[in-house]
Amino acid sequence: MSANPNRSGISARWLAAHFGAPALVVLVFLLGWHLAVRLSGSDLFPTPVEVFAGIVELARHGLLVKYIVASLFRVSWGFSCAVVVGIPLGLMLGWFRPAFLAINPLIQILRPISPIAWIPVAILWFGVKDSAPIFLIFLASVFPITVSAMAAVQNMQSVYIRAAQNFGLRGFPLFRRVIFPAALPQIITGVRIALGVAWLVVVAAEMIAVNSGLGYLIIDARNAGKRYDLVVAGMVLIGIIGLFLDLLVRRLEKFDEVRWGYGQQ
Repeated sequence: MSANPNRSGISARWLAAHFGAPALVVLVFLLGWHLAVRLSGSDLFPTPVEVFAGIVELARHGLLVKYIVASLFRVSWGFSCAVVVGIPLGLMLGWFRPAFLAINPLIQILRPISPIAWIPVAILWFGVKDSAPIFLIFLASVFPITVSAMAAVQNMQSVYIRAAQNFGLRGFPLFRRVIFPAALPQIITGVRIALGVAWLVVVAAEMIAVNSGLGYLIIDARNAGKRYDLVVAGMVLIGIIGLFLDLLVRRLEKFDEVRWGYGQQ
């Protein structure tokens, strides 16, 4: 039995859009990068081939997995704590106006302070160990998550609440069955933003507060003989891992409880 030609055409177009076009853009970028380095005659900035050789060197010495795991460990702990604190806090502030009026000014004072500015305080409190970057990641993540959850509840269409109340829902059942599901799409958007910020902060924190991780790799490679191939290798690894982390969070948008809140399916 022959395959459906329409289905095959759709699959081919889907593969081309999701894999072919991005792969082509990456290839053009790598070629442009290589040509720019060769034409400039620079002996410091590496070519893509030299960066790949640097990644292989890190793997051969057992440092590649060690540094990636160290960074992911810190992000996982700091970000998870921010989710556990930020989502309930944001939902509470969005639903209970007295709590919003009391706590929101403090949040808006602390939120604009760069997590990088907290590095000296984190080192003073926690020393040069994992607790310092975990604390910084928590600070960087908790405010975007809290604000997104708070805004999701405050901007909710009142028709949802009135319809639920007409069916007799009150108190916690109303909150669990209506308010939280309706706020979930915007909360996930805030979580995605916060995860990107967390990944940025862990790199900056590792350059100062610890002696492992991808951030440490970059600063150590620059100081130890100006190994810019390893510096750029660290940057490339940060970007690739950041992409996969974002794709992982975006998988949450595929759940039926969330998909209805997005305009495009």
